[in-house]
This record gives sequence, C-alpha cells and structure tokens, in this order.
Amino acid sequence: MKRIKILSWNVNGIRAIYKKGFLDWFKEEKPDILCIQETKAQQEQLPDELINVEGYHSYFSSAVKKGYSGVAIYSKTEPKSIKKGFGIEKFDSEGRILIAEYPEFILLNIYYPNGKARQERLQYKMEFYDAFLKYVNKLKKKGKNIIVCGDVNTAHKEIDIARPKVNEKISGFLPEERKWIDNFLSHG
Repeated sequence: MKRIKILSWNVNGIRAIYKKGFLDWFKEEKPDILCIQETKAQQEQLPDELINVEGYHSYFSSAVKKGYSGVAIYSKTEPKSIKKGFGIEKFDSEGRILIAEYPEFILLNIYYPNGKARQERLQYKMEFYDAFLKYVNKLKKKGKNIIVCGDVNTAHKEIDIARPKVNEKISGFLPEERKWIDNFLSHG
C-alpha cells in the first residue's frame, strides 16, 4: 500500500490562520490529506484561495450557527464520496463531521463536542460519542478500513493534561469521558 501523509489540526478559526500564513505552511507541508477542525466559518465566508487550493479538492461542513464549530478536508485525491454527518440532525446541524470514502479506507474528520458549558452539553457530548461509535462499528462490520482524526475534546490519560487532579471533575477529563475513550479503543 502506498504511503500517504494525513495531517489533522484544530485551527480555532480558519480565517484567523489564513491571516497568519496558513497557505504558506500548507504549501510547504504538502499533505495528501489535511483535516481541519473548528473552522468557525461558512464556506461562503471564505476567500477563494482558501476554497480552491491548487492541487486539492476541498470539502466543508459548517454549523447552522455562524462562527461555530465546522470541519474541512483538503485532499489531493478526490474521494469516491463525501458525507456531512451521521444522518442525525441534532449532530449534523453543528457541522462537526465529514466522512470521505476512498478506495482503500474511509476517513472521518470529526470535531467532537465540548461538554464544559453545562450538564446538557455534557449529555450531548456523550450521546455524540455513542452515535460516532455506532457509526464506525457499522463500517467495521462491513470490513472497511477506518481512519479517524479530529479533536476528541477529552484528555484520555493523566499524562495528556497539565493538572489532572484539578481537572478530574471538569468536562474534558471526567471519568465517564475517559472511560468512553477506553471503550472506543477496545473496539480496535
């Protein structure tokens, strides 16, 4: 199998990184596929040179709410198909999911929800996690090779966070979130 270079980056605003030389970095790195999370923009808000990067096909999934979440994929090879979401409106409307099918694998670029705002958002995050796992398990049962990238919005182990004891009761390092990552990894 041919080697491919896939990069994943939570940019916290694609328009902000564009102003800081993103395209120069991109042209220097030359990934086969670049997955971006937290674009915080609708496609129509982007300059043409961010949408039409020479040598790449670009795909965007944006939240209904402007300036919120969003993901993008830049790919040298055109995927067989692109899907925005799992087919569940309450998740798909936030522009957190792009699924690209290639002949050799299926790539999921996901910006998982943050659960810090309030208890309802933590519940939403955990439901999103479960919907994601259900989705990838279906792909796995079909014998698909799966690549998942993105921002999980949870530190898995103590080494992954600066102050584990201080954060163990805060979303992003809660026992139930970390347990979900263990469960996901146990699925292969």
